[in-house]
Amino acid sequence: MPYKIAVLGGDGIGPEVTAEAVKVLGRTGTDFIFEKALIGGAAFDATGHPLPQETLNLCKSADAVLLGAVGGPNWDHLDPKLRPEVGALLPLRAELKLFANVRPAKTLPALMMASPLKGERALVDLIVVRELTGGIYFGKPRERRENGTVAVDTCIYSRFEIERITHRAFDIARQRKRNLVSVDKANVLETSRLWRETVAEIAQKNPDVSMSNMLVDNCAMQLIRDPQQFDVILTENMFGDILSDEASMITGSLGLLPSASLSDPKNGRTFGLYEPVHGSAPDIAGQGRANPIAAILSAGMMLKYTFGENDAAFRIEHAVNSALDQGLRTADIFEKGCKLVSTTEMGDAVASYLE
Repeated sequence: MPYKIAVLGGDGIGPEVTAEAVKVLGRTGTDFIFEKALIGGAAFDATGHPLPQETLNLCKSADAVLLGAVGGPNWDHLDPKLRPEVGALLPLRAELKLFANVRPAKTLPALMMASPLKGERALVDLIVVRELTGGIYFGKPRERRENGTVAVDTCIYSRFEIERITHRAFDIARQRKRNLVSVDKANVLETSRLWRETVAEIAQKNPDVSMSNMLVDNCAMQLIRDPQQFDVILTENMFGDILSDEASMITGSLGLLPSASLSDPKNGRTFGLYEPVHGSAPDIAGQGRANPIAAILSAGMMLKYTFGENDAAFRIEHAVNSALDQGLRTADIFEKGCKLVSTTEMGDAVASYLE
C-alpha cells in the first residue's frame, strides 16, 4: 500500500519549497500518494477560514502531513483568531494531537562559513525537543482587561503533558549521545517547578541517559558560548520556540533546518506533521530564491520518524550534502566561488544525487 501524504503548501514560499520536497520524495523509490489542500492565508482567501474542515479531514486520513509555511502581512488585519499562525497551526496541532516538536540543528560541513560562530564552535549537532500543545500558547483565558490596557495570557502545564514529552526526549537521547538537558525557569515559575520535579522523577527511571537542568536564560547564553555541549534539549512550548530558532541560526540559515511534530505511536506507527522551521518569507515568494533544503530534510524526517525508512532518510541527507559539496547555493547561503541556483534547481540537484 502506498503512503498517503497530505501536502499543505500554505503561503508565501511554502508551495515552492514543498514542491521540491515532494519531488525528492518521489525519487526515493518509496510509494507515495500526494494530496494537496489549502491552509493559512491562502485558505482564508478561498474559504473564509485558515483551516478549512476539508483540509483537517485530509490530514486525519493521511499517513503524514508535509507543510510549507503560513502567514504574512496580507492577513495581519484579521481578528487574531483567524490569523494563519493562530487560526491554522495551533488548532491543527491540537486536532492531530501533535505534542512533540523535534527540531534538529546540525551544521552542514559545506556551510561552515555561513555560521555566525567561527571555527569549531560552529560545528553543532543537537536536537530541541519542544512540548507543543501546552503552556502559554494554549492557556486560557486570553483577554484584555481594564478597557484594553491590561492583557492576560495564562501558562498551564499538567504532569501528564510533561511526562509524555519527557519520555519522548529520553527515547531520542537514547538513540544519540545519551545526554539530555532539561530547560526551564524553575527559579521563578510554578509551571517550571512542576516541570523540573516531573523530569527528575522520570530521569531516575532512565539512568542510562545523563540528565541535567538549565535555566532558560543560561541556555540561551550557552548556545552561543559553547553549543557543542548540547545533544538533546528538552523544554516547554514557548522556551522551545525561541531556543530552537536560536540554535538554527548557528547553522547559518533558517532555510536549512527541518522539524517534525509527532503524536503518540499508534499501531506501531507515529503520525507526524513535517515542516521547515522558516516562515513564509512573502518578500521573496514567487522569485525562485527560496531555499528548499529545510523542506527536503523535513521530508527525510518523515521517512525516519513515521515510516521507519531510515535508509531513504539517510540518502536524502547525503544527497543534500552532495549538492552543497558541489558548490550549489540558493541566495540565503550564497558565498563567493559558489554557483547561485534557484529553488527548483536546488531541488533538481538533490533529486539527481538520490539516483
